[in-house]
Amino acid sequence: QLQLVESGGGLVQPGGSLRLSCAASGFTLDYYSIAWFRQAPGKERERVSCTSRSGGSMYYADSVKGRFTISRDNAKNTVYLQMNSLKPEDTAVYYCAATRLYCSAYVSNYGYWGQGTQVTVSS
Repeated sequence: QLQLVESGGGLVQPGGSLRLSCAASGFTLDYYSIAWFRQAPGKERERVSCTSRSGGSMYYADSVKGRFTISRDNAKNTVYLQMNSLKPEDTAVYYCAATRLYCSAYVSNYGYWGQGTQVTVSS
């Protein structure tokens, strides 16, 4: 069974940090670009960051540049999102997703999705 599983979400104060993990089972991530999306209540799902198959190219939304870092460990079949200097507006459910294409902004281009992990930034 092909599956992506996110972990690492939680409640954190503004200015704090969290590291999200996205672990794949049933397939290898080597052949996939992996993106992190987030969706806040009442808003559309938006791409936050993406890493290409090789890890040589990375994308960040303007709202998270300089604060979030995406990385991948193909040996562990896992992708990470390090989130620093968190803000209340980062509150959302975070999803990882896999595509055979180059990093895409379109939800429909991703064939595999995790179940999501809640990130809440609040004092």
